[in-house]
This record gives sequence, structure tokens and C-alpha cells, in this order.
Amino acid sequence: MSLLDKLQVPTNTLDLFIRSVDIHAYLPGRVRLYSRNLVGNAALERQVQEQLGAFPEIDSVKTSTITGSILIQYVPETLRRNPELAKVEQYIMTHVRRK
Repeated sequence: MSLLDKLQVPTNTLDLFIRSVDIHAYLPGRVRLYSRNLVGNAALERQVQEQLGAFPEIDSVKTSTITGSILIQYVPETLRRNPELAKVEQYIMTHVRRK
């Protein structure tokens, strides 16, 4: 494990993105995020859809500019074959908001 991994320093755009949202819920295969920046921002919605939708390991990305919600659905075994996405999923698992 590198020093950057130990310190959990963002190393790419996906890392920066996931750290800029509220991780509301996680179940293997389903993640719900919230972003205040997404509320009323159609341009950001398109960008989120395009960037997350570009990963073939992600089955669907649903967004709402009304609530700022981002719902990501995937098959865990498929997603985890991509080391970058597996790292993000690990981060999500340890940083999901607990009620």
C-alpha cells in the first residue's frame, strides 16, 4: 500500500468526485450519493452522467437536479475487476453516512 493510499489522498478525477459528494447509502451493487452542486445544475448533471456512464462496469447512473441525488447501480463482481472502481467502492464502504 502506497503512502497516498494510506493517507487516502485523491489520486484521480474519480477520487476527487467521490470525495465531493455525500455518500448517503451503500449496498453492494447500489450506491446513493448527494451533491448540493447538482441541484438546479443541468450542465453538471450531463457531466456526471457522461463520466460515470463511460465506465462499462457501471450498469446505470440516475441523477436528479431537483434533489441532487445520484444513484449508481452495478454488478459488484464486474465493478471490482476495475482496480480504480474497486478502490472507490472501498472508500464508499468506509465513508457511508451511518444513521
